[in-house]
Amino acid sequence: MTFYDHLRIAWIHLRERKRQTILTALGVAVGSAMMITTIAVARGSSQNVFTKIIDIAPHITIGADRVVPLVPDNLIGLVPGKVAMVEKHVTSDRREVIKNFSEVTGAIGPIREVVDVSPYVSSKLIARNKTRFAPCIAKGIIPVREANMANLKKNLMEPNGLSELAWTPNGIILGCLLAEKLRVGYRDHVVLVSKTGQEYPVTVVGRFRSGFNAKDLRESYVNLALAQRMESMPSNSVTGIGIRITDIALADRLAARIERLTGYNTESWSETNRNVIEFYNRNGTITLVLVGFVFIVAGLGVASVMTTIVLQKVKDIAIMRSMGVQRRSITRIFMLEGLMIGLMGVLLGSPAGHLTCKLVSSIRFPPSTAGVISADRINMVETPDAHVIVVVFGVIIAVVSSVGPARRATSYLPVRVLRGEVG
Repeated sequence: MTFYDHLRIAWIHLRERKRQTILTALGVAVGSAMMITTIAVARGSSQNVFTKIIDIAPHITIGADRVVPLVPDNLIGLVPGKVAMVEKHVTSDRREVIKNFSEVTGAIGPIREVVDVSPYVSSKLIARNKTRFAPCIAKGIIPVREANMANLKKNLMEPNGLSELAWTPNGIILGCLLAEKLRVGYRDHVVLVSKTGQEYPVTVVGRFRSGFNAKDLRESYVNLALAQRMESMPSNSVTGIGIRITDIALADRLAARIERLTGYNTESWSETNRNVIEFYNRNGTITLVLVGFVFIVAGLGVASVMTTIVLQKVKDIAIMRSMGVQRRSITRIFMLEGLMIGLMGVLLGSPAGHLTCKLVSSIRFPPSTAGVISADRINMVETPDAHVIVVVFGVIIAVVSSVGPARRATSYLPVRVLRGEVG
């Protein structure tokens, strides 16, 4: 028998059970559409988070921890027969800092890929407005340098907030959710309470909305000099340096290079946010596995239809076998039936998945502060490779599901069937 004969017989079998064939193909189509939509949602949510992280955080961060220890000056150039002693009183709450940060920024200045460099001091405080309290992290910055570091200028709700902060020594820019929690607005007064209990009155000169709810709820910006004073640090010391580069893809390589140049622990954005990235990647994988079970259910439907056809065509199979049709031809016929059901399903499911993605991405709703990111839509990233993966996977499931019934069809002895002992 030729391939055309196999195909024709398979089509006749499916056409005789039209309703079951259509319902089974629809099961495969629903699984395909769900898989395409889920892939688009998983990729969209991950890409949205990664884009936000890149948008609101430095590409590279230099921390205060040294990877190359400093050697005290009086231990350099030892004289034989003499011993140098270093005595130092170390307190448990002493913070690691980057001393002489201007030297560090000068060392990385010649790197071509570096666009912006912004030193900062972070301080954990309590913000108070009358009877309202909220924990916050005040980041002491140089406004001119920080403007483009984390797109702060673009995210400001008051466009002149950074310029006001520059000429207001006790100014503060609050996250929008933090300002809402404290019930303060532009030019209102807030008191910052340090860990030692000292109070620092500040004036709200602006608010920002980054889209990251945790950042908008906990972070604020003050002048670098004020943050250094709150942390009892000298003017030449900071707790970190943020760096923005031309190409985000070079972040890991440049971070390693800067670490060698400065001797301070340096991390790229992907290293700093490794836990977040791993969480979203893992979450996407788990979601795909769960939705993949829909295909398994569709495969069971294919197997059920194929088994029914085999039971109804037992005598036809026996006659074909008695006429000399080989076992492998019978197997091919029923596997072709599974292939045809799978193809019909994925060819319906692929455009249905595309339309579902378009529909879901067009839905708008009020931004929520309950999740990680404040968004007014479900971000979808639909790519051609997702359709290819789903089509291939759907066809494979359908064909594999037809293997069992196809083998069963060849297991009957023609003589027993024609005698009426089977079927």
